[in-house]
Amino acid sequence: MPVYKPTPIPASEITPRPLFNDRRRFMQIAAGASLAALLPPSVWAADNKLAGVKNPAYTVPEELTPYKDVTSYNNFYEFGTGKDDPAKNAGGLKTRPWTVTVEGEVKKPQVFDLDTLMKMAAIEERIYRLRCVEAWSMVVPWLGFSLAELIKQVQPTGKAKFVEFISLNDASQMPGQQTSVLAWPYREGLRIDEAMHPLTLLTFGLYGELLPNQNGAPVRVVVPWKYGFKSAKSIVGIRFAEQQPVTSWMLAGPSEYGFYSNVNPTVDHARWSQAKERRIGEFFRRKTLMFNGYEQEVAALYTGMDLKANF
Repeated sequence: MPVYKPTPIPASEITPRPLFNDRRRFMQIAAGASLAALLPPSVWAADNKLAGVKNPAYTVPEELTPYKDVTSYNNFYEFGTGKDDPAKNAGGLKTRPWTVTVEGEVKKPQVFDLDTLMKMAAIEERIYRLRCVEAWSMVVPWLGFSLAELIKQVQPTGKAKFVEFISLNDASQMPGQQTSVLAWPYREGLRIDEAMHPLTLLTFGLYGELLPNQNGAPVRVVVPWKYGFKSAKSIVGIRFAEQQPVTSWMLAGPSEYGFYSNVNPTVDHARWSQAKERRIGEFFRRKTLMFNGYEQEVAALYTGMDLKANF
């Protein structure tokens, strides 16, 4: 399957700026990246840092969104509906110990602890666009590995057609769950071929650090060709099923939020156009790219589908 060709990007635009400026610290972490698969995360993720090998096949020739914007302008309704609410309210989330239960139509159902998940495959740094349904977007250096690595471990049965993600449901830690803005726990889903696609990232960090709480700590998925709400955060359960799951936003607004939710400038949201977007930090809007710019990689997944009916 085609992937992006490597695009030269200055190291200072990829590496977290504090590390880039601190050359000695940067070299220590770079040297340690090759040992990441051998060392427990408590060692190689010390000081909230997470080493990942940069994968030049997954990058975009665009300026990275500043870390402060990535971590302060978020949709995470478990912590409030305002864009700055997650950063203000997520500090009390306890991300260790943490387990993810994988069940349903699999031959090897398992309960994975976080450390086991993080050592399942080599952590990569991939630069992906993230496009949200409200027409704002970011470019983020994510840290993780293809979700397909986990899926192979649990061996889906022939009946497994869909993958459902269930987020943490704990109103004592997530004050937004004390409201009925959505039906809790948060649920999202993918078709299994979408989940197995190499672009779908099981994600543990960004910008050289473990995921901040407001960005979906300690583990989330990132599905870069779909609107951001499809990338489930703070995942505690993964269920394989024969039938398409009803997701949280489908339940909340079925006429506005479909199961597929692919970034598509030709299909408007019920209340606004999706033809243009505003990159965080920019004043002018830019043209929205089909499948968020990943058309070459993923269009074949939807051959023959009516993308207006299957929005």
